[in-house]
Amino acid sequence: MDEVVFLEMNRDLGFDGTIQTNRKSSLLAEMVRLNYILQQINDFNIRVAESKLDAIDILSDVEHLSSQLDRWLDELPDHIRDTRENLERFSALGLGRMFVAIYLGYYHFGQMLFYRFLHEDSQSTSIPSRHYATKCKEHAGRLCDIVYSSETVPNCDAKYNMVGHVLVIASTVQIHSLLFESNETNVTLAKKRLEKNFCIITQLCALWPTLDVCMDRLMAFHKACRESADTSFCMDQWMVRFLVEFATPVTDKTSPVSDGGHWSLAELGITSD
Repeated sequence: MDEVVFLEMNRDLGFDGTIQTNRKSSLLAEMVRLNYILQQINDFNIRVAESKLDAIDILSDVEHLSSQLDRWLDELPDHIRDTRENLERFSALGLGRMFVAIYLGYYHFGQMLFYRFLHEDSQSTSIPSRHYATKCKEHAGRLCDIVYSSETVPNCDAKYNMVGHVLVIASTVQIHSLLFESNETNVTLAKKRLEKNFCIITQLCALWPTLDVCMDRLMAFHKACRESADTSFCMDQWMVRFLVEFATPVTDKTSPVSDGGHWSLAELGITSD
């Protein structure tokens, strides 16, 4: 049922079958469809980490899952598409945060699916790898943008703790651009996003103390990049845990025990102007 129709129901009206319902216009119904795809993406990443798929099977599964994400997006009605106009309209209806949550899910699922190709993008000239690595960067960038937009439209701000995790993953994609991107415009954009994400995650940590784990994970990832940029994006079991087990602390990738400590923009090589 459309959320607007549901919210307008009352005791006097009841539900007698005359109310028009359309699941294709329901935000929650779209979330359910997306979560089914996420389950498949998580299973895929785990199977690959356990070396249960060869290169041909990996590309085949990625193509299949990618097509599911594309189909979900293509089948959306115009009034649910990610536009500023729609964000403002759902905000006026009191559904802005739910609208933002849908696209946080969609963009996060995409960056999770295509993340493995970031390593190959910096290591090979394979056309499929470059294509999927680009899609990962696009999803991560759009994820950042929807979070930023949510802060500028009333009643759309996303303050729940899962936002911290998805922003950490999106931030590591920005780190990849800083390390390997040759286009200076893209490097500058990645730097700005990384700085803004850091500030947002820090603000979220004040609301959700458990999100300190997310920031520690980002710092552990950054340390891995400093120690070995060429292997830090390799989709091994450590990386799968980093992507999937978002509430679990991770040790340093190259040593059994993390050195912990405070985190700051300077540690990421970012300084505020």
